[in-house]
Amino acid sequence: MEERKAMPLLGDEFPSLKVQTSRGILSIPEHFKGKWFVLFSHPGDFTPVCTTEFVAFQKRYEDFKKLNCELIGLSVDQVFSHIKWVEWIKDNFNVEIEFPIIADTGQVANKLGLIHPGKGTNTVRAVFIVDDKHKIRIILYYPQELGRNIDEIVRVVKAMQISDKNGVAIPANWPNNEEFGDDVIIPPATDEQTARKRIEKANQGEFKCLDWWLCHKKLK
Repeated sequence: MEERKAMPLLGDEFPSLKVQTSRGILSIPEHFKGKWFVLFSHPGDFTPVCTTEFVAFQKRYEDFKKLNCELIGLSVDQVFSHIKWVEWIKDNFNVEIEFPIIADTGQVANKLGLIHPGKGTNTVRAVFIVDDKHKIRIILYYPQELGRNIDEIVRVVKAMQISDKNGVAIPANWPNNEEFGDDVIIPPATDEQTARKRIEKANQGEFKCLDWWLCHKKLK
């Protein structure tokens, strides 16, 4: 029996892989040098939920590209199946899939932890969000029966980029948080002096605080 590998963890460098795709052989993450990318697996071509997901990903492809982020799909189907499925989507939805799809023999799925025996032998709906330094920033797993919310994947890519650029944290449901709207969170103070200064700065109008450990502000 082939040994199953532990899945990569947040903060790990994405493993170097040479893969056959619907757009030729690619080396990842090197192919996406200088860019973020979303690698997402699906259980199988020519299946209803996967088809709706691919249409949804394509319809938001421009939103990802505006964030300097590319897409790449994956399943254990052969490349011939990927090509025919993409043609079928074009014919029936008038949507042309512009991103590559990995035709995996099982090697990639095994390395990334995409096969969950308790859910069958197909790849689950996994999402790996990788930054422009090839670091894994977000991992999401869904069962076969539940389609993903693609708007949420766009949101978290944008949120992580804002967090990196501004040194802030992102509240729940951002940018529509029930209490703070589109404000971002200032990381809490880690010493007494900084905690006191937080309240002083809040009183001066630099940002708002409910307490020294919960401060928020608008992005400039």
